[in-house]
Amino acid sequence: MKQHKIKSATEAAQKIIDWGESEGLTTCFERAERMKPCPIGETGACCKVCHMGPCRLVGPNAEEEVTGVCGATVSTVAARNLLRMVAAGTAAHSDHARSMAITLLAVGEGKTSDFEIKDPAKLMRMAEILEIPAPEGKEVKALAREVALKLLEDFSRREGVVNYAKRAPKKTQERWKKWGLLPRSIDREVVEAMHRTNMGVDHDPDHLLLHALKTSLADGWAGSMMSTDITDALFGTPRPVQAAASFGIFKEDEVNLVVHGHEPTLAEAILDVVSEPELIEYAKSKGAKGINLGGMCCTANEVLMRHGIPTSGGFTNQELGVMTGLIDAISVDVQCIMPAIVELSKKFHTKVISTSEKAMTQGAMHVAFDEHHAKEAARKIVRVAIDNYPMRTGKGKYVETDKAPLIAGFSHEYIEYMQGGRWRASFRPLNDAIMAGRVRGVVALVGCDNPRVPSTGLFRYLAMEFIKQDVLILTTGCGANAFGTAGFLTPETALDEAGPGLREVCEAIGIPPILHLGACVDNSRILTIASAMAAEGGLSDEIGGMPAVGIAPEWMSEKAIAIGCYFAASGVPVIFGGGSSPVGASKEVTDLMTRGWYERFMGGLHFEPDPENILNLALDYIDKARTYLKLKKYEPGRFGTERVLMDMAARRELEKAAKPHLGLG
Repeated sequence: MKQHKIKSATEAAQKIIDWGESEGLTTCFERAERMKPCPIGETGACCKVCHMGPCRLVGPNAEEEVTGVCGATVSTVAARNLLRMVAAGTAAHSDHARSMAITLLAVGEGKTSDFEIKDPAKLMRMAEILEIPAPEGKEVKALAREVALKLLEDFSRREGVVNYAKRAPKKTQERWKKWGLLPRSIDREVVEAMHRTNMGVDHDPDHLLLHALKTSLADGWAGSMMSTDITDALFGTPRPVQAAASFGIFKEDEVNLVVHGHEPTLAEAILDVVSEPELIEYAKSKGAKGINLGGMCCTANEVLMRHGIPTSGGFTNQELGVMTGLIDAISVDVQCIMPAIVELSKKFHTKVISTSEKAMTQGAMHVAFDEHHAKEAARKIVRVAIDNYPMRTGKGKYVETDKAPLIAGFSHEYIEYMQGGRWRASFRPLNDAIMAGRVRGVVALVGCDNPRVPSTGLFRYLAMEFIKQDVLILTTGCGANAFGTAGFLTPETALDEAGPGLREVCEAIGIPPILHLGACVDNSRILTIASAMAAEGGLSDEIGGMPAVGIAPEWMSEKAIAIGCYFAASGVPVIFGGGSSPVGASKEVTDLMTRGWYERFMGGLHFEPDPENILNLALDYIDKARTYLKLKKYEPGRFGTERVLMDMAARRELEKAAKPHLGLG
C-alpha cells in the first residue's frame, strides 16, 4: 500500500489529501512540493523595481561586494522588498476597512435598508474616541454618518495623525513621535512607500524600515482597528458562542453554501436571507431538506464570532472543501482566494461565485455586490446554490462525522466584562494573574496556515507547549481556524492540557486557554486589549515591556508582514516561522529588525524556521519582560502544589466556576 506523506496535521484534511492523490487531483500541497521557492527571492536578494534588472545579488560575500546595476546593495534591496510587502498588506486590510466605512456611511445616510446599527453602544464609544461633540444626544443614523465621515478622513488626510493612534498608551505614542512613526493617513503612507521603493529614491535600509513600521501602524491603528469597530457596530460586538469546525459541518441532505474571503457585509446579508420561507421552500422543491451555511477562512471567522455559523477551516482547506463533493456553491469576496478552486470545482459540481469588482477569477460565475443592494445579491447567490444541489455527482471524499466543538467570540469588551461583570468590568484580574505568576505571559498565535509545512501542525505544537507552561494564547484568522478544527477551543482544553496556574485562572473565569478573537483584521483587538492592560496599571505603562509575544508560525501573506511590523512598532516581539527570512540575505537588515527595533520600541521581528527555537525564543522574551517589570519569577507548577481544604459549599462553587459562564445557558 502506498504511504502518503503527512501534509496536514488535521486528520480529516489529510484523509481528503490522500484521497485526492489517489484520484489524480492536484491541490496546493502538491503544487508546493513541485514549485520550490526561488532561493534568491526567498531571502530578499532579488530586485525587480526597474527594467535594468531583475538583479540577483548573490555570492559568498554579496552583502559587501555585490550591487545591482544601479549600485543598490543587498541591504537596500532587502529593506525595499520588505517595505513593499508591508505596503501591500496595509493596502489589503485598509481597503477592506474603506469598504466597511462606506457601508457605515450608507447606513447613516439612509441609502441602504439592508443593514442597520446592531450595537449602538459600540458606535457611541467610537464617537467618544473620535471626539465627536455630544454623541449621546444624536439619533443613531446621524451619529453613524458622523463617525463614518470622521473615519474616512484617515484615508486621505494631508497632515496630522490618524484618529485611533490616540488609543495607544501615551508612552507608546511618545516612542512613535520620537522616531517619526505616527502615521498621517493610510493612503499617504502606502503611496509614499511605493514612491520610496521606486528606482533611485530611498536607499538607506534603516530609513526604509522605519517607513515600513510607519506604514504598518496605518494598518494596525487605523485600517484594521476601524474595520473591527465598524463591523461590531453594524453587526454586533462578539460574545462567546458555541459552534463547530472542520468538514463535518457539511450536510448530505441540505444545500451547502460556503462564504469565503474576508469582508463580512455580503456574508451577513446571506445569513439574513437563507432563512426566508420562500428560499427554504425553493430548496425543498429541489429535494433538499434545507439550506446549510458554512464559512471558510476569515469570512468564516466574522460570522462564526457573531452568529455561531460553523467553519470548515482556514486557507489550505479551501480546495479540500470542494473535494468533499458536498459544497454546492462558494461565494468569494477578497483576499486569500486560490484561483485553483475554480478549475478544481469543474471536476465536481461546485459553483464558485465571485462578488467583488476588485477580485475577478477566470472561470468563476460573478454576482456583483454592493452595500446598497446587498440582499438582492445574497438571494441570487443562495438560488445558485439551490439550483446546483440536484447536480451533485456523488464524487468526493466525505468526512461526515469529523467536526470539533468550539467556543469563539472573545471581543475586547467581553474579555473585560467577564473579569468583573457589567459594573466592574476591567483587566485587573488578568493583570493580577500575570503579576502573581499564575499566567506566565501572553502569546498571540495568529496568521495563515501554509502548505509548505504540515499545515496547522506548527500551530498545534506551539499551542500545547505554551499552555502547558501557563501561557495564555490569543488567536485570530486562520490560526483560530487551525485551533478550531483541532478541537482546542473549548474550556476542557484548560482542564486537560494547561499548566496549573493557567488552569486555575481559566476555571475561575470560565474560559478556554486559547481565546478566539476573530478574523485577521481583528488583531487590532489585541492592540486595544494590551492598551487597556497598560491603562489598568500594575504591569507596564506602555505596550512595550509586557510579557507578551506575537507568533505567525506558518505565515504566507504580505498582510502577515504588515501585522508583524505594527506589533513590533507597538512594542511586541514577533516571530515568524515556517520558512526562510525574506530579508535573510542581509545581516544589516536582520540586525536592525531584531536588536535595533527592540532597543527603540521594545519590539522586534524574527524569522525562525525551527518550532523548538520559536518556543524557546518566545519564552525567553516573556521571562525577560517579567524581570524587566520586576514581577515574581515564574516557577513551573508552583500553583499546582498549593492545597486548600474546602467544605462542600466551597466545592460546589468551584465546580460551578469550572463550567464556563459564557451566557450559553
